[in-house]
Amino acid sequence: EITSLLSLCGGQFSSEQEIRVNSPFWILTIPSEEMARGLMKRTVCAKSVFELWGHGRSAGELYASLRSYPVAKMLPYLQSDSTYKIHIHTFNKTLTQAQKIQKIDALEFLPFKGKVNLKNPQHVFWILEDYGMDPNNVPEEPFHLYFGRWIADGQRELIESYSVKKRHFIGNTSMDACLSFIMANHGRVKPNDVVYDPFVGTGGLLISSAHFGAYVCGTDIDYNTIHGLGKASRKNQKWRGPDENIRANLRQYGLEKYYLDALVSDSSRPIWRKGTLFDVIITDPPYGIREATRRTGSQKEGVKTVERSTENHIFVSSNYHLSDIFFDLLKFAAEYLVMGGRLVYWLPVYRPEYTEEMVPRHPCLKLISNCEQMLSSHTSRRLITMEKVKEFKGEEEGSPSLEGQHTPYRGHNSFREKYFSGVSKRIAREEKDNRK
Repeated sequence: EITSLLSLCGGQFSSEQEIRVNSPFWILTIPSEEMARGLMKRTVCAKSVFELWGHGRSAGELYASLRSYPVAKMLPYLQSDSTYKIHIHTFNKTLTQAQKIQKIDALEFLPFKGKVNLKNPQHVFWILEDYGMDPNNVPEEPFHLYFGRWIADGQRELIESYSVKKRHFIGNTSMDACLSFIMANHGRVKPNDVVYDPFVGTGGLLISSAHFGAYVCGTDIDYNTIHGLGKASRKNQKWRGPDENIRANLRQYGLEKYYLDALVSDSSRPIWRKGTLFDVIITDPPYGIREATRRTGSQKEGVKTVERSTENHIFVSSNYHLSDIFFDLLKFAAEYLVMGGRLVYWLPVYRPEYTEEMVPRHPCLKLISNCEQMLSSHTSRRLITMEKVKEFKGEEEGSPSLEGQHTPYRGHNSFREKYFSGVSKRIAREEKDNRK
């Protein structure tokens, strides 16, 4: 998320950044304070950003680091006509008030000339202490200490204000608000973009994109979901109300002006005119567990079910293999995304058999990131972010590939039989065992 947002703000994530795997603190090089503030206006992963004045593995190292920090960079924030406050944050340990005061007093060598104001200071300084990640084995002394000037907080409050629990219209698989905003940030959604979700469901992914000023639309094969009809997913509610739909969700958050439309459509048979139409495609395809994987079909294609909506709309649906879903999604993104546009989607995996070569590829799309969300010891899903780097020129470039080769992904029997044909069953079986 941070990498995507830095590039959106015009910066670049350096491979030399100091990132500790077992620590909540990162040391990043950001070109300007303005860029840092822009990043924090979007991120839901980062809590705060600080201008680092000093750090070390012990209090002595921290003080030595602070003494070597250029005084000229400190002075603008330490003037006699300014007010300040020093705050202490400890990760994985709680300090007494006496201990906090002692640590603050130890910084008396810094040239503070202003007055202390605990309620409304002009400048806030933080002491950050890292006591590791193991709550059952907390060390006496921190592993690392940091001191810096607070610049801005992230957007963690969005997780609560857009919580699915408070949402007007929800479904069985409505996306968690935090993950929804992370996906929008991975896609680098910006004002006036057109964002599309081909498996829109109840529109949870559209809300986060609309929050950032993008115009949103989507399609879904489920007539009842698009029209807000049928059985409700909310506890103690049998049927959906008359105003339970995607538009009502956006209206709930004051984002209705960004809503283009939601259509009933089969993602395996695109309804759009040819050409680049979308800046970002963000979606969570069905895995065949809580939501069925299906597409429109005919008797010749091996009919699975015949469904009738409450509006007497009848269609025939057939099996839609998980591998075919991702083939169609990548091909669609390659054809309809603008150059530099991004595709962000979830890929379910069975961890004992997963390898990076199993991530679908396309000659027009570059893999940007591959992040794992653990579901259980054996199952997870991976958030895949891809960027369009090559123009789509025709059907010859419409075939995603495996292991960097241009082998057609659709109908790749060894891959399908070995992996995707069983991944939904394995995840469903594990969910069933967990419920027991």
